[in-house]
Amino acid sequence: MSNNEGNNTDLNSENLVVFFYKWRKPLLILSAIALIVSTIVSFFIKEKFESSVILYPTVTSSISKALISENYNGKDDILKFGEREEAEQMLQILNSDEIRNRIIEKYDLLNHYDIDEDYKYKKTELQAIYESNINVDMNKFMAVEIEVLDYDATIAALIANDIAALLDTVKNRMRREIAVSAFTIVSKRYNEQKEYVQVLEDSLTSLRQLGVIDYESQAERITEQLSIAILLSKNTAIKALEDKLKILSQYGGAYVSIRDQLEYEKKQLTFIHAKYEEAKIDAESNLQHKFIVNHAYEAEKSTYPLKWLIIFVSTIATFLLTLIALLFMESYVNVKNKFK
Repeated sequence: MSNNEGNNTDLNSENLVVFFYKWRKPLLILSAIALIVSTIVSFFIKEKFESSVILYPTVTSSISKALISENYNGKDDILKFGEREEAEQMLQILNSDEIRNRIIEKYDLLNHYDIDEDYKYKKTELQAIYESNINVDMNKFMAVEIEVLDYDATIAALIANDIAALLDTVKNRMRREIAVSAFTIVSKRYNEQKEYVQVLEDSLTSLRQLGVIDYESQAERITEQLSIAILLSKNTAIKALEDKLKILSQYGGAYVSIRDQLEYEKKQLTFIHAKYEEAKIDAESNLQHKFIVNHAYEAEKSTYPLKWLIIFVSTIATFLLTLIALLFMESYVNVKNKFK
């Protein structure tokens, strides 16, 4: 029993140099095997090329407010870079199903990624591969970066540029849906207002044909002329002037009311017309919603896999696992000998 205790004491007192020297062969052999195998495997992994687009969002999404609105306050400057809020909105659109589905359809990614069309979960697998190869995120400078990995350098660059281009397509489509509805409402209101103004103008025209041209000035002049005619005892003139005053008294009130209403409605028409023109521009025009800092280009060298990293990690991992296994084995032997 004392002999076993002595051996256990001697074993526990061995330093790391002695331990490594004792087990140098399995450590070196297994690490060398891992080095060779990982090197061979790394050369069989299919290379991927990376392309990226860097862009900033714009602030405004309304051409009319930025260019022709009278209430311009500088906040909708189309040349101003967007901030975090606009960048986050851009991220949501770039990661949307609409853009992903368009890219998948255009580049036939189901076949491009060699996914079996008869596979039950092909859509799930396609989405997983898409998300692993295509990343859209915000960098530390608040710019949005689109990174695309692909086995084909040309395809990687094309997909990255197309995703950036589709931002305008999707956002303009979303904006136009609202802008067209708004234009329809404003257009209807504008046409109704024009018709109402025309009705008032036609009513004034009818009154003018009856002789009511300018109620206030006419009433004043006719009253003066009637006074003079009465002083001069001109009966014919008095009769004619009294007939005119009768017409003024009969239609004058309506004339003044319609005239004042027409003036107000014309001001309203001018206001609605301005809104009509703004809504028309928004409904018919497209606006760019991004500033592109860097376009994607074909990479000359592959980005994935990092062969040196694969070899290094595999070798170190094998060495550490072997070391742990040897330590465990020696501890087990020591414990076993202790209780003999």
